[in-house]
Amino acid sequence: MNDTVDKLFTARLSDLLSRSERDCCPVFSQFLDERQCAAAEQWCAFNAGESGYALWGGFEGARRRMLAVFPEYCRDGLYDSFPMVCLSFSFRKEDTLTHRDFLGSFMALQLKREVIGDIIIDEGNAQAFVTDVAARDIKSTVSRIGRVGVRITDDRPFEMEIRQEFKDISGTVASLRLDCVVSLAANVSRENAARLIRSEKVDIDHFTVTSVSHEVSEGSVLSIRGSGRYILSGINGSTKKGRIHIKLQKYI
Repeated sequence: MNDTVDKLFTARLSDLLSRSERDCCPVFSQFLDERQCAAAEQWCAFNAGESGYALWGGFEGARRRMLAVFPEYCRDGLYDSFPMVCLSFSFRKEDTLTHRDFLGSFMALQLKREVIGDIIIDEGNAQAFVTDVAARDIKSTVSRIGRVGVRITDDRPFEMEIRQEFKDISGTVASLRLDCVVSLAANVSRENAARLIRSEKVDIDHFTVTSVSHEVSEGSVLSIRGSGRYILSGINGSTKKGRIHIKLQKYI
């Protein structure tokens, strides 16, 4: 986030906290992306005081989530109070629909991205989390996603299997400096890797890092604009010349 966006975002978080304290009830954001979720959690840890806070996207591991700020005595039953609906879509198994198809159909209703959470798709079925207001618009208006006819219901619990496929990348690096790891991940020279980092095109765990010498730790998630998203999944000893064996997993 740039400074202007960051100030606007933290102002929104401060407003949520103020409203919760004033009205003595839970207050919810709309859907936040992963970067915003990380920033919100960091901000709340320092600013929420005696208030509680939670992020929830409808299922464990959701990428897009809402933030709730609430008095501690409201914690019980909180997750049933998030203003989101799980919409279930059924269509012919021989038809192929993508995340882009669903998102495009929702956005064609003039819905903003922040009212739409995760969309999970399988053969003949999909489920999407949206705000309760957006759910009414989608149910009353949408009968097709792209060119495919769909049936929409809101009475099924979330039941999709979350599958994430990866491509393994293994190699050696001179050190765990960010420029070395980005060089291997993106298959570019260290000079070009450094240029990407200094151009604010590399995030670690959803925060932009501009220091080429920043040390990457095992389990870190790297996002390299124009290249993809990676996990540093293994650090596996050194060669005789002192280079470090590492393993990356690229999201596909």
